[in-house]
Amino acid sequence: MSREILKNSANAGLNKTLLSRYFNLPQPQDKIQAEYIWIDGTGQGLRSKTRTISAVPKKATELPVWTYDGSSTYQAHGENSEIFLYPIALYKDPFRRNNNILVLCETYNFDHTPTATNKRLKCKEAMDSGPVKMEEPWFGIEQEYTLMDLDGRPLGWPKNGFPGPQGPYYCGVGADRVIAREIVEAHYRACLFAGVPICGINAEVMPSQWEYQIGPSLGITAGDDLWIARFILFRIAEEYGVVVSLDPKPINGSWNGAGAHTNFSTKTMRNDNGLDEIKRAINKMEKRHEDHIRAYDPNQGRDNERRLTGKCETSSIHNFSSGVANRTVSIRIPRSVADEKKGYLEDRRPSSNCDPYSVTNALVRTCILNE
Repeated sequence: MSREILKNSANAGLNKTLLSRYFNLPQPQDKIQAEYIWIDGTGQGLRSKTRTISAVPKKATELPVWTYDGSSTYQAHGENSEIFLYPIALYKDPFRRNNNILVLCETYNFDHTPTATNKRLKCKEAMDSGPVKMEEPWFGIEQEYTLMDLDGRPLGWPKNGFPGPQGPYYCGVGADRVIAREIVEAHYRACLFAGVPICGINAEVMPSQWEYQIGPSLGITAGDDLWIARFILFRIAEEYGVVVSLDPKPINGSWNGAGAHTNFSTKTMRNDNGLDEIKRAINKMEKRHEDHIRAYDPNQGRDNERRLTGKCETSSIHNFSSGVANRTVSIRIPRSVADEKKGYLEDRRPSSNCDPYSVTNALVRTCILNE
């Protein structure tokens, strides 16, 4: 990655090799660094801070509840600013390594009610219900994102123009087709180390746009896994001086937007003749289309409205549709599923900046709980 492209990035100019001198210092056995991570008041941004603990916990609930200044994260006023952090999921830390950990947290107000962006609580209530537990819902989320320079342009794009039209970039190979593969590869390996079930990557249709896939994850862990994968991606790109954009339509015009296509199945769908259950689920989702659209991006569908136009491999946000092997519909049934008459469906409506807890919550409440 040329310094000319990143000349405005202070992070890219730092000598990263110097840090190894300090990371090579012996770490005391009874001093573990725990990085507490949470969703801020935008519903899209992640924040984090670190504390030292004396031992590696076996589960997140063994860790202490902590607080932070919610007036600086769009979640509280200065006169009553503290927000509580409740640890809920643990991952290995791919940055500090050793026994250090990443700690995903839920956020609660001073009165211990959930903050407005704590969508996990309602999602977990649905996932813990009897009917949902019996169906063992699996999710696979395809997270698309765009790598941006600090000037707001996609990384590697001409500053006063555009690259050639879409066509050669998807799953491309070569310097004229692929940008910043090293960030993508670093993210892949870091997720594997952390314990995130990342199952693949590929270059996407628009140059500088990439995708990684998370799953299959069971129930509530789908949201946990995706948020931690996002955190790891943001941190790696930070080191390169590159911005990760989850904007569903970062460039107007005939350029593909970015989604978080969500693959979903229940035990009944995965069993013989599960295609019948898949069709029933699709019928239920058609009746709740507007509710799902509101749940599928943090701005109640307004972000997705720019992406779901019926063009550039999308369906129209205003109309529900489904089909086999069709990437211009709301719900796609993969060809292999139609042939085997069992498997899963792909909901292509969630935006790249969606809250996965809201998405998975809506799917199980509609398709299993009939709410």
